[in-house]
Amino acid sequence: MNIDTIGLSAGCVWAALNDADALGTKQLKKITKIKTEKELFAALGWLAREGKISFQESEDSKDMIVSLIQR
Repeated sequence: MNIDTIGLSAGCVWAALNDADALGTKQLKKITKIKTEKELFAALGWLAREGKISFQESEDSKDMIVSLIQR
């Protein structure tokens, strides 16, 4: 995994979230076809650092729900 891979994954995550209101991390991994959880969380970190996403714990506390921050 390198910075280019993380950037491309972040773009895929952003696109998936742009099409949906909010998605769980498991859904994001499946929709974006990102191979590993490390890669997914690196992409989420990238988007979080840019202030583009927000996180919420799911109702059953088994997943994290991610959504775009609307500006």
